[in-house]
Amino acid sequence: MKELFRRIREGLTDMCYIWVKEMRTTFTDEGVLIFFILVPLVYPLLYSWIYNNQTVREVPVVAVDLSHSHLSREFLRELDASPDVRVTYFCNSLEEAKNLVEKQVADGIIYIPNDFQTTIGRSQQAHVSVFCDMSLMLAYKAIYQSAMAVAMDMNKQIQVQVAGNYTAREDEIATQPLAATSVPIFSPTGGYGDFIIPAVLMLIIQQTLLLGIGLGAGTARESNRYRDLVPVSRHYNGIFRIVLGKSLCYFMIFSVMATYLTLAVPKFFGFISIINAYAWVGLIFPYLLSCIFFGMMLSCLVRYRENVLLLVVFTSLPFLFLSGISWPQSSIPGAWQGVSWLIPSTFGVRGFVRINTMGATLSDIQVEYQALWIQATVYFFVTCLVYRYQIRLAHRHAMERILRLKQKAVEARYRLTQQ
Repeated sequence: MKELFRRIREGLTDMCYIWVKEMRTTFTDEGVLIFFILVPLVYPLLYSWIYNNQTVREVPVVAVDLSHSHLSREFLRELDASPDVRVTYFCNSLEEAKNLVEKQVADGIIYIPNDFQTTIGRSQQAHVSVFCDMSLMLAYKAIYQSAMAVAMDMNKQIQVQVAGNYTAREDEIATQPLAATSVPIFSPTGGYGDFIIPAVLMLIIQQTLLLGIGLGAGTARESNRYRDLVPVSRHYNGIFRIVLGKSLCYFMIFSVMATYLTLAVPKFFGFISIINAYAWVGLIFPYLLSCIFFGMMLSCLVRYRENVLLLVVFTSLPFLFLSGISWPQSSIPGAWQGVSWLIPSTFGVRGFVRINTMGATLSDIQVEYQALWIQATVYFFVTCLVYRYQIRLAHRHAMERILRLKQKAVEARYRLTQQ
C-alpha cells in the first residue's frame, strides 16, 4: 500500500513538474505564444469586423436600356429604389457594360431589350436579362433577388390592369391568391456574419491549438540532440504523467481563450448569441480535450518548427467545408463524411451553431456531444501510445550514446596502456 501511494505521489509530482515546464515553455516561446494568445485574441476581432455589416447594400449595377420606354424606365427606377441595388451607369450596348464590370466599377448588368414594352403590350412574355459577377456571391444574391422582386411587382400591376376588377380586394386575390411571408427564425437579420462567424470561432480554437502544440513539439525536437520528442529525464518516465501534464497546460490556457472566443466576441459585434450555459460547458469541455489530444497525436509528425505550418494551415478551409456549415452536409460524399468524423471541429462547429444560434440544449446536441467524448477518449489513448513509442526511442538513443561513450573510454584506456 505504501508503495502504491508513493507511486501515485511521484506521478502527481512529475505531472505538475511537466505542467509547470510546459507553461514556462509556452510563455517564453514567441511562436507558441503568438498561436496560443495573440491569434485567438486578434484574429476573431478582425474577421468579425470584416463581416460586421452582415448584409450587402447599394451594389452598383450597369443598366443597358435599349427599349427607352415608359415601362423600362419604371423597372429601372424601382430597381434603383431597392435597398440592395443602385443603378450607377447607363450604357448603350452590352459590350460597353461588360467593360465596366471588367474594370470592377460595377458588379452586374441589367439588360432590357428594345421590344420590352411592345412585347408586354401584345400580352406576351417579355424578358429582362441579369448578368452578375459570380466571384462575389453576396453581390450576385442582392442583384438577382432585387431584379426578381421588381419583376414580380410589375407583374402584379399588369395583372391588375388587364383583369378589369371592380374592387381592391378582387385585385389582391387575383395577384396574390396565397399570401406567403418569409420569416428567418434563426437569423433575423439574414446576415452573413450570424451565419459564418460561430463556425469560424470554433475552427480557430482547433487550428490555433494544433499550430501551438505542433510548434512546441518542433521546438522540443530541435533542442534535443537526437531529435526526440520526449527528453531523457526522471520526470518524463511515465506515459500518463507526460500526456496529462502537457494537456493540463493547454486546457488551462484555452479554457480562457474559448470563453473569450465563443462568449465575448459575438457580444462585441452584436452577433446572435442565445447560448444556454449548461449546454455551452457540456460542449466546450469535450471539444477542448478532443482538440488537445488530436494535436498531441499529430505532433509526432512534426520534425521541425516550420513543418507545422505546412501540416495545419492549409486544412482550415477544408475543415470548414467538412463541418457541413458552408456546404450542405447531405451533399458531402460518403467518403469525405467519414473523414470529417475524425476531425473535432466537425462536431464542435455543428454543436456550437445549434446552441449559439438556435438555442439548443445539451439533449438537442446529444450526437455531437457523444461524438466529441468518443474522439477525446480515442485520441487520448492513441496519444499515450505515441508518447510510449517516443519514450522508448529516447531511451534507446540514450543507451546508444552511453555505449558509444563506454567504447571511447575503453579505446582511450587501451591506447594509454599501449603507450
